[in-house]
Amino acid sequence: MVLSSVEIEEGFVIESHELDWQFSTSGGPGGQHANRSQTRAEIRWNIVASQAGTVEQRQRLIRLFGELVIIRVDRHRSQKRNRDEALIKLSTKIREGLNVQTSRKKTGPSRSAKRKRTDAKTRRGDLKRQRRRPSAED
Repeated sequence: MVLSSVEIEEGFVIESHELDWQFSTSGGPGGQHANRSQTRAEIRWNIVASQAGTVEQRQRLIRLFGELVIIRVDRHRSQKRNRDEALIKLSTKIREGLNVQTSRKKTGPSRSAKRKRTDAKTRRGDLKRQRRRPSAED
């Protein structure tokens, strides 16, 4: 399988030559297949040496993840499935890193919320007034 590039989002594409793949034997159950087959997939992406996206986007990713992003997958018995899952994890991680959270703008309570609050206080006060002992005037 020759991969030409990985498109993370519009305008952010990682070329295949920027990705470094390594395969090794995965631990765990599986008997001789697990001991002899190199199914664990490890993908490395050097953000500093990359040309993907803008300089600002790469600087943001470096602040979040460091200069090197490493993803290891050994869930499946197949190298191809592990490789595909590693690419999905890499693209998800980068996409989340590029997503800039907007800060919350503080707002005051609305006019109807203020009215509901004062009406509830009035109703509660009336209820408490009804529970009092009647005065001599009543």
